[in-house]
Amino acid sequence: MKERKMRKDNNYHKNKSGKKAGFTSGAGVSTKNRFPTKPEAQAGTKHATNSVSKGKDEYNSVFKGKNEHNSVFKGKDEHNIVSGSKGDHEFILPCRFGVESVLKREVHALGYDTLPGTDGRVVFRGGAEALCRASVNIRTAERILINVGSFKATTYDELFEGTKALEIERFVPKNGAFTIAKAGSVRSKLFSPSDIQSIVKKAMAVRLSEKYHLDWLPEDGENYPFRVFIIDDVVTIGLDTSGASLHKRGYRLKSAKAPLSENLAAAMILLTPFRDSRIMVDPFCGSGTIPIECAMIAAGIAPGVNRHFVAEDWGFIDGKFWKQAREEARSHEKQSIEADIQGYDIDGDVISTARENAERAGVAHMIHFQRRAVSELRHSGSYGFIITNPPYGERIGEEEELQEIYSALGKGYRALDRWSLYMISSYDNAEKYLGLRPDKVRKIYNGMIRASFYQYVGEKPGKRSQPGK
Repeated sequence: MKERKMRKDNNYHKNKSGKKAGFTSGAGVSTKNRFPTKPEAQAGTKHATNSVSKGKDEYNSVFKGKNEHNSVFKGKDEHNIVSGSKGDHEFILPCRFGVESVLKREVHALGYDTLPGTDGRVVFRGGAEALCRASVNIRTAERILINVGSFKATTYDELFEGTKALEIERFVPKNGAFTIAKAGSVRSKLFSPSDIQSIVKKAMAVRLSEKYHLDWLPEDGENYPFRVFIIDDVVTIGLDTSGASLHKRGYRLKSAKAPLSENLAAAMILLTPFRDSRIMVDPFCGSGTIPIECAMIAAGIAPGVNRHFVAEDWGFIDGKFWKQAREEARSHEKQSIEADIQGYDIDGDVISTARENAERAGVAHMIHFQRRAVSELRHSGSYGFIITNPPYGERIGEEEELQEIYSALGKGYRALDRWSLYMISSYDNAEKYLGLRPDKVRKIYNGMIRASFYQYVGEKPGKRSQPGK
């Protein structure tokens, strides 16, 4: 039962009055009850607006007119996302470090070219149709953001003014509830997430109050979550179209103690040559994420076809694009498919959870789950795949247990006939106790844990082993 045990900075921006322009810190900063949202608070609103009026004419020069936002929401602007034409917006797709190449292939498979990006981020351009298709079909991204704009900022004044210059009203209507869901900073002078969130939030509020000629913002409409990234002093503000992270497919209501995210499981599978006609076994399946994602890929089931996206609530994206994206995705599903996908775990309770999750995902008929220890790993077939996430061990005194687990995995794998093994692990001695030298090792982050993706590539069907192998 040892496997079961293993499961089991800167100052605030200041306005002209010298007062701090900060709000309550924390993720999802909102102006409700902070930026004036009631008539009795109008005096405070005017003061806040006047405090940032310097340079107003300079920023207004980049806009076509005070009623420009009307054409955006009515769909008359040729650059409007409603048009659905290619090249309308730049989309940013954050992902796990190490899976960028997989995500790029997914974007290309949808027919879109990727643009230069950074580590942990893939970028492409498109319209509403592209956004909806990517949201429904992409398996390995964390979320999809509309790039609202970028600028350089090394002070909070520059952050405030740069944010205020962006056309936020193109996306947020008069009554829109907008939050700064998250802020991050890398190698930059501005590094406090809560301060960054507060300043960006206030700048957006001032901008919208001026553009809509309002002394107070009701924020009683749909939610518009923004995310802020600062890398090397360059600020990028993105509007999050996903809401809940894309790894939430909707089938995993319960999970094991240390679950593998759905998008990372999908990336692991897409990094292998697995096809629906091949055998796949996960001897540490936990709540079934790898077998379920494997079955969904084999059956052509899009990961987002049955979930909701926050952008579906926004008026400036025509609902027909969401409908078309889901219809297209369902047309690619394989109605009848024979697959040999198996999931084992030493814990009988998590096996029950795995079965329930597979049922919700619509792939229960494709997967055989069984309570079985890794020491009992065996299969009569050839050319199969082991794709797995074994225990890593984070507590003192677990080394002996880990040695036994990895040794058993290596022994079981060597007894199989021409199989491949793909394994993610942060255990430093994984290779040693497996007793095998990997063909390739890729660095991947499993959450905040820096891990290695070990690849032991077996013989392909129909290929003879070379002499000496």
